[in-house]
Amino acid sequence: MSQRSKVDGQPAFVLHSYPFRETSLIVEVFSRDFGRMALLARGARRPRAAIRGLLMAFQPLEIAWAGKGDVLTLMKAEWQGGQPLLAGEALFCGYYLNELLMHLLPREDPHTALFACYADMLQRLAGDPSGRVREADLRRFEKALLQELGYGLLLDHDHDGLPIQGDAVYTYRIEQGALRLSHASEAAQVVRGQTLLDLAADNFADPRSRAEAKALMRSLLAYYLAGKELETRKIFKELQEL
Repeated sequence: MSQRSKVDGQPAFVLHSYPFRETSLIVEVFSRDFGRMALLARGARRPRAAIRGLLMAFQPLEIAWAGKGDVLTLMKAEWQGGQPLLAGEALFCGYYLNELLMHLLPREDPHTALFACYADMLQRLAGDPSGRVREADLRRFEKALLQELGYGLLLDHDHDGLPIQGDAVYTYRIEQGALRLSHASEAAQVVRGQTLLDLAADNFADPRSRAEAKALMRSLLAYYLAGKELETRKIFKELQEL
C-alpha cells in the first residue's frame, strides 16, 4: 500500500511471525478483505506485552492496522475465541496450509472465498480430538487455493473438450488439462479418469482415487511453488520414517 491507510475490525489469522529488532515482531497475517499482509507488532516480544499471547497461528483474530509502505503497523489484535488448539497430525497440516499461503499468495491480494475456506479448514482440523486429518479436506483446500490463484483444475473434460471417461487413463499437464492416453506407459504420471471425476466431486471413498489425487495435487503444487520445498512436508516425512 503506497498511500497511508487505516483499517479496523478486520478478521484475520496469523500465518507466520519473526523477530524484528530487539522487542518487535513482523507478523504475516491472512486477512479477510485485504489478503496477506505484513504488519509490524511493536514491542510484541517484551515479556509483559499484552499482545504477545494473542499472535498465535490458527486462532481467529480481529485486528487493526495503520501506516503506509510494504509493512504497516499493527494497532490492535483481539482474540475472537471458539477455536480449539490444533494437535497431532492436524497441527502439521495447519502449518502446511500456512506455508502454502505464504509461498503462493501475493501480498495485498484479497481472497474472501479462500479466507472462508481456510477458516472452515481450521475448524475441521480442530474438530477431531485425535488429530486425524481427512485427505478430502486437504484436497478441497488445495483445489480452492489453485482456483483462487487462477490455476483452477479442469476435471470433467479433457484437453480436447471431451467428457472425462471413468475407465480411461490420462496424464494431467499444466495449463492444458487432462490428456487421454492409449496406454498407461505413455506418461510418467498417470491418473485414472475416475480419479479426476472423484476429485471434481470431492469424493475420496476409493483408496486408489485418494492416492492418485494426492500425487496429482503434489505435482501441481510443486510446479507453482517453483522448486520451493515445504518444511512441513520434510518434517512429516521424517517423522513417518522414524
